[in-house]
Amino acid sequence: MQNKGLVRVFAILFGLVCVYQLSFTYLTYTKEKEAENYALAKHPEADASALRDTAEKTYLDSIGKDPIFANFSYNDAKSKELNKGLDLKGGINVILQISVRDILEGLANNSKNPAFIQALDAADQTQKNSQNTYVEDFFIEFEKIPDAQLASPDIFANKNLSDDITFDMSNDIVEPVLKRKIDESVTSAFEVLRKRIDKFGVTQPNIQRLGESGRILVELPGAKDVDRVKKLLQSTAQLEFWDVENAQELGIFLSRMNEKLKKELEAKDGVEVKEEVTDEVTESEKVLDTVQADTTKTDADAEIEKLLADSEDSTDVETQVNPINDLLGPPSVPGALVSVAIKDVEQFDEYLNRKDIRTLLPQALRYTKFAWSKAEKEGERVDLYALKGNRDNTPELSGGVITDAAQTYDQVNNVVVTMQMDGKGAKKWEEMTGRASQTRGQIAIVLDNIVYSAPGVSKGPISGGRSEISGDFTVEEGQDLANVLRAGKLPASADIIESAIVGPSLGQEAIDSGVMSFGIALVLILIWMIFYYGKAGAFADVALVVNILFIFGVLAGLKAVLTLPGIAGIVLTIGMSVDANVLIFERIKEELAKGKSQVDAIKDGFNNALSSILDANITTGLTGLILLFFGTGPIKGFATTLLIGILTSLFTAIFITRLFIDGYGKNGKELAFSTAATKNLFKNININFLAKRKIAYVISGIIVVAGLVSLFTPGQGLDEGVDFVGGRTYTVRFAQDVVPTDVEKDLVAVFGSAQAKTLGANNQLKITTKYKVDETGEEVDSEISNSLFTALKPYLTDGMTYAEFSNGDEDKQVGIMSSRKVGPTIADDIQQAAFVSVIGSLIVVFLYILFRFRRWQFSLGAVAAVFHDVLVVLGVFSITWKFMPFNMEIDQAFIAAILTVVGYSLNDTVVVFDRIREYFAEHTGWPLDKNINGALNSTLSRTLNTSLTTLLVLIAIFIFAEPLRGFMFSLIIGVLVGTYSSLFIATPVMYDTVKKVGLKEKKKIEE
Repeated sequence: MQNKGLVRVFAILFGLVCVYQLSFTYLTYTKEKEAENYALAKHPEADASALRDTAEKTYLDSIGKDPIFANFSYNDAKSKELNKGLDLKGGINVILQISVRDILEGLANNSKNPAFIQALDAADQTQKNSQNTYVEDFFIEFEKIPDAQLASPDIFANKNLSDDITFDMSNDIVEPVLKRKIDESVTSAFEVLRKRIDKFGVTQPNIQRLGESGRILVELPGAKDVDRVKKLLQSTAQLEFWDVENAQELGIFLSRMNEKLKKELEAKDGVEVKEEVTDEVTESEKVLDTVQADTTKTDADAEIEKLLADSEDSTDVETQVNPINDLLGPPSVPGALVSVAIKDVEQFDEYLNRKDIRTLLPQALRYTKFAWSKAEKEGERVDLYALKGNRDNTPELSGGVITDAAQTYDQVNNVVVTMQMDGKGAKKWEEMTGRASQTRGQIAIVLDNIVYSAPGVSKGPISGGRSEISGDFTVEEGQDLANVLRAGKLPASADIIESAIVGPSLGQEAIDSGVMSFGIALVLILIWMIFYYGKAGAFADVALVVNILFIFGVLAGLKAVLTLPGIAGIVLTIGMSVDANVLIFERIKEELAKGKSQVDAIKDGFNNALSSILDANITTGLTGLILLFFGTGPIKGFATTLLIGILTSLFTAIFITRLFIDGYGKNGKELAFSTAATKNLFKNININFLAKRKIAYVISGIIVVAGLVSLFTPGQGLDEGVDFVGGRTYTVRFAQDVVPTDVEKDLVAVFGSAQAKTLGANNQLKITTKYKVDETGEEVDSEISNSLFTALKPYLTDGMTYAEFSNGDEDKQVGIMSSRKVGPTIADDIQQAAFVSVIGSLIVVFLYILFRFRRWQFSLGAVAAVFHDVLVVLGVFSITWKFMPFNMEIDQAFIAAILTVVGYSLNDTVVVFDRIREYFAEHTGWPLDKNINGALNSTLSRTLNTSLTTLLVLIAIFIFAEPLRGFMFSLIIGVLVGTYSSLFIATPVMYDTVKKVGLKEKKKIEE
């Protein structure tokens, strides 16, 4: 090998850089361990995890800027450490869909044009099974409407867009303008979210746009408070200031509303309406009519309370049904109309939004806007406010005027949020407060349609544009509210269409299992290489350890995220990287067997193995690139480590191992590439593989057909996970063992459709449901989580609260340990990406092999083997998923496994084909079948050796990394069938194809 000195210098420098990059991870680990010990000593109680978390954070904050090594502080090291993914650290990963419909409606000034509304509604439906962006589907649906023009004055040729769109523009000209405007809005939403996340307080957050779909990926490693994160991300921060309506005449409205609904119920039930009730209500109305125009809010509230009390005191049995009054209670604060139980709010809103009910409002109040108060922490009721609305339903003052906001405390030490307005806002605020002070009125501060406070104004107008929001906040809630107000409002609603939440306990378990499997796999490989190749194997082991250092160093330097599938990718790379050394050592042994000197044998062995090594790694690398391009989250982590591992493995096997071997033999020392136990293994083997191909075809045919029958049998098929069908899945851990079938019955009673499966230990279940999968929003997520808690209560620890259950009780390690949600739209996209990635990998590999071997017969054989391997893996999963004791759901990780199987199968096949091509060149006089059989026998040692080392790695991960068992099982099957197919499918198909194309083509192949 030339330039040994340059290689040695580069390897040393590269190694030092990797050590430098990893040193930051070591520094942060030592300081965080100190913080953990400090917190444990301060709060040793078993149920004090929250206190320990706070103590840890306080400790790390206190030493964050202190130098700890070479003038680097903990904060410096933290910013440079190796990033851990959510599955290792715990945290929250969501994909937000910015509502393009909301943006379009905003650009159209909320147009009511029938064609516009029709196209929007049609696009909503099309999106569920479409690969287009929302705006593309909107354009398609709009074009279907005869004579519909985007540049209509009542759609987009409006005042706000007058500089960009005029009424004489065609749809083709308007469409790119709208796309640009939508992109600007999504960019604005991205910046708003980024500002909010920057202030959230987690380390190494990740936020990125996903193409042009209006989707934004947010990853918050270490975040624990799920509800807080959801509010932070989904809150549009639509801050508004409204005058509160006088309650006087609205009391009459509620009475009339109750009477109307009561008559409907009585008519439906066939009960005669009693005149006495009408008289009673009329009398109540007369009482309210006598109240003077300047009646105070307190007096008006008293009249409403009297009306409600009169209704409740009625003794007539047939008049006890009061659809509205039975729901009402007195308001908890001045200025509100009434209070309603939280569970009845949805029903009450339904009544208020009915057009026939709205007509009962007095003419002067026909634009009244109703809004609910913020729910108290321990309260069960919320207050209803009436706000002075207008024809356009727009507030007199909105949150766009806010220039700054901060969490602080009021005079009695309650948490409040203070706001500062700009000049225009300050002037309008002075007008509003001045008007309210004259009428002893109130101004409601409304955020996202929730009234947080409605302070009265009694001391004249407030100048300077300063105001505050109160509302029974915790410190964190106050900080978050101030954060979103400073960052600004989202230009459209943001729905969580995919989410993954991993509790810190589960993350730590993943680290433990990952490290365990990594360590065991590494030890097995190191021992095997020394056992099989002696001192040469020890040199390969050193190169392998250097390879691992390089992989982790590159990951740290690139700021890549290490995930559990990423660890699997590294461990798999370790197994596969051995393949390069095996190829080299086997070729050196062949050269030595020919009588060459050790120096020449080593030189020729490395040179002859290089072609096979490159071909094998390039084909695996191509599948890794496809995974990286199409995958998301953990799949990208797997692909990243796989690709880095391939590059570092090539370098260490070709150069580092060579340095050690050449260095050992430079003084004439003899180096055996085997041990006494393995010296004569696989010598003089002469198996006629081609003669057995028909038997292999039959066996493979039976397995493939059985698998296909199972795949297409109703009720069997594959166990598709939420990635492909949409839904929600939860990993729930209980204090004691549970029976999945019993739990599933209780879940079905609540959700209608649900599955419960044991995941690992008998006290842990994976629960999946498609209940309300089409609906999004924080309210729906909260409803389902509450329903899950209710259904599982009989199996939970006595006294366990919903908060402990939903966030996972860290002290007792029970409750929801992780959860995942996938909406139907993104599930469809994942399916499409999976299909494209698998087909794309096959096409790319076919073309690469065609390019390398110049004959389509080789490509056909390789692709036939790959198809065979994929169908066998799918068939095995289809046949066995119902009775296997571990999770075998088909998800994105499974697609990664399939593509890895494709890569491994091709790796093996390409090595075999490369040797066949070499035999053709060396033995031109041999018949085709003799050349092929000879090549297969000569690679048998390498094939079995590589397969065995890879299987050792996979089995170690399978045993110790429980969350990856389904993933590992597919790879184990893939390695076994891939080894078989390279010998009995790929090569025989190539051989039979050559036979069929005739003697002329056969001679070309042999040449």
